[in-house]
Amino acid sequence: MMLLKRKTSAETLKLQEKYGVPYLVFPSLENTGLVRHAFSTRLGGCSTGDLATMNLSSTRGDHPKNVKENFQRFGAAVGFDPKDLVLSLQTPTTNVRLVTEEDRGKGFTRPRDYKDVDGLITNVPGLVLATFYADCVPLYFVDPVHRAIGLSHSGWRGTVNRMGEVTLQRMKEAFGTRPSDVWTAIGPSICQDCYEVSEDVAEAFAKEFPDNEKEILKSKGSGKYLLDLWRANEIVFMEAGVPKEQIVTTNLCTCCNPKLLFSHRASHGKRGNLGAFLMIKEQG
Repeated sequence: MMLLKRKTSAETLKLQEKYGVPYLVFPSLENTGLVRHAFSTRLGGCSTGDLATMNLSSTRGDHPKNVKENFQRFGAAVGFDPKDLVLSLQTPTTNVRLVTEEDRGKGFTRPRDYKDVDGLITNVPGLVLATFYADCVPLYFVDPVHRAIGLSHSGWRGTVNRMGEVTLQRMKEAFGTRPSDVWTAIGPSICQDCYEVSEDVAEAFAKEFPDNEKEILKSKGSGKYLLDLWRANEIVFMEAGVPKEQIVTTNLCTCCNPKLLFSHRASHGKRGNLGAFLMIKEQG
């Protein structure tokens, strides 16, 4: 198994492998007993070149047969049928879609009839929510009390617009979810040491997080800053009412692990897409 370059020694994520397909899981989410989930790596698929090998995107120039085969392999490893997938269509926005039985298969076995969707929520067992990444932040939400889940894509725009809070609010409206009951996870994404942003982005975060500016932004001079999306999303969760002990944050940076994970910055845009997956287990 490939050696992971972690930012801390904490075992917040486990690397597992089945049928030759490596994938990552959060023990904290597994321990709820409610869900099956995973975050893909770039290994174990059939794509080639810059997309090698587990590319999960049809927008990167890959052959559709490769993408379909990659989903089949990944589903077999993690334990879901790709026909049960519901795929996001990221722009990015803070739009969150309530996924119902009518959405089963959208984006995989049949076309999506929606766009500009960066977040998905559901309480339907067996539906597999899926969102996609190559440095941006995956956010997982598990409400064991109301048996509901959410999965959201949060880049810098999503984070400064508090995608985590927006998703929790949509879960409250749809299912009665209380943030105090929710287990959350901040998935593999770019770390602060690797994420340089321009002054306008830094100013937006300083304005939105005035009490935390010094811990999420480090000046490099010449109008350049290093931005901590992990910490910013933790703050969003805590201010929304999620207990600190129910927030688990990755220590795996996509840019620091380019042999294991796709990274837009590390590859200068020559890459495939990783996927985050979350489903409620079917009972019985």
